[in-house]
Amino acid sequence: MSGQFEPLPGGGAVVPLDEVEISILRSLAVQLLELIGPGDEPADSESDDLLASVFNDGPSEPPADPVLARLFPDAYGGPDLVPDDDVRAAAAEFRRYTENDLRSRKRDDALALVRSLDALAPGEEGGAELRLKPDECRQWLGALNDLRLAIGTRLEVTDEEDGGELLRLPDTDPRKPMVMAYLWLGGLQETLVEALMG
Repeated sequence: MSGQFEPLPGGGAVVPLDEVEISILRSLAVQLLELIGPGDEPADSESDDLLASVFNDGPSEPPADPVLARLFPDAYGGPDLVPDDDVRAAAAEFRRYTENDLRSRKRDDALALVRSLDALAPGEEGGAELRLKPDECRQWLGALNDLRLAIGTRLEVTDEEDGGELLRLPDTDPRKPMVMAYLWLGGLQETLVEALMG
């Protein structure tokens, strides 16, 4: 896995991907979508109350799954770090009004990744060149970040040094494929940022 994003003239980025890379990216994004869960059902008519959708309450408690808790962190440090009841109440209120929108954005980013991969026309030897417009780059950055957070949480990565230690795992360790995916996604994310800044 060696594809790196390069800048496109006029904005956006391009990366060559082989069949295996496309399959891995798509599979990880679909798993992320399953973890995040489905969105709200679309409104039956345009006359539905807009204010009701704006003030649609989300959850007030942090998710139990560690990955979801990392993707949807508690505001103000969380109840374990700040035992103050007022802070806990403020964090619950903040989550209630922000988590649904955050879930929707993360879902949209992962769906954009899947759709752009599905739209690729196979090139020679089954690989393809993925070309992203600037707005698609933003969604890809979001999705790549979420994928790395999810995998890093499952691998219990706490800082950059843990990634290096995990790289030295023997090939027989069942975590090794996820470590390689974690590091590869980090490389994609880094080169995409560089392509956008270049």
